[in-house]
Amino acid sequence: MSARQRHLKLDIAGGRVELSHGAGGRAMAQLIAEVFHAALDNDWLRRGNDQSAFDVEAGRMVMTTDGYVISPLFFPGGDIGSLAVHGTINDVAMAGARPLYLSASFIIEEGFPLADLKKIAVSMGEASRQAGVPVITGDTKVVERGKADGVFISTTGVGALPVGLDLSADTARPGDRVILSGSLGDHGVAVMSRRQNLAFDTTIQSDSAALHGLVAEMVASAGAGLRVLRDPTRGGLAATLNELAQQSRVGFRIDEDALPIKPQVAAACELLGLDPLYVANEGKLVAVVAAEHADVALAAMRAHPLGREATIIGEVVADEQRFVQMTTAFGGGRIVDWLSGDQLPRIC
Repeated sequence: MSARQRHLKLDIAGGRVELSHGAGGRAMAQLIAEVFHAALDNDWLRRGNDQSAFDVEAGRMVMTTDGYVISPLFFPGGDIGSLAVHGTINDVAMAGARPLYLSASFIIEEGFPLADLKKIAVSMGEASRQAGVPVITGDTKVVERGKADGVFISTTGVGALPVGLDLSADTARPGDRVILSGSLGDHGVAVMSRRQNLAFDTTIQSDSAALHGLVAEMVASAGAGLRVLRDPTRGGLAATLNELAQQSRVGFRIDEDALPIKPQVAAACELLGLDPLYVANEGKLVAVVAAEHADVALAAMRAHPLGREATIIGEVVADEQRFVQMTTAFGGGRIVDWLSGDQLPRIC
């Protein structure tokens, strides 16, 4: 067998992505086999098709798509790979659905270190296996140097929705309670702490996590009283509540003293001139729940590892202006809107 015919393994430790890795030939086949298939291994990927067939459950299906362009790619508590898995699973879960399968598309910049690409792929594989939601199909493209920021990941997720459950952003009603599953701003602060132009020391780790297990417990215990579930990612809690206020044509009255914010997060936000209400989260959810089901939902959340810090932070109110009002025990208050989030750095 000639040297040209022999199968040469990739130099993962010292090699870099080349344009040939996206050209459809042997180099691309090696990249897919030794990096992606090795990390994401499952029965669907082993078949080597450009698509995957799967059984469809009875009832309605849920589908979502997302793109991940975070900088830096690696941060305390995670990286773009695990983030892409968690974020896509959570988008499906916020419908109350059970996530079933994922797809992933990678756009990789020429010159990107193969070791970093392998690390990202392994992280995705570990996250998907822990969540029980496999990546069953994908795609790889390589672009010229300077036309991407290392690597971008686009994902799609599908899930099955329980019969009779219809969670929607336009269903919040005056008197409903607002429940937050845990502390605010952890992910955003962890990411910003590793930014080249913002770097600072902190013990905060990203809260990135798959929330479908927590959601399943909430649906099982208080499904009839659930109105809306949202994960407060870009724009943080403030943007999420503003979106819901507009879509449901209501207002929110939030007890600012009840918001769980770690001292390190508060200190970092003060240092950077940011409001924790606008900082991204990747492992938290906001639930709008009918008042009579709020205590049951809260108990179910607190019984789950990802909801131990859950707390009722406010209520839905009738408001033609659709304001999100923050109140305090000392009688102070303020209105939070979308505008303050427009200048925040990209952190999800």
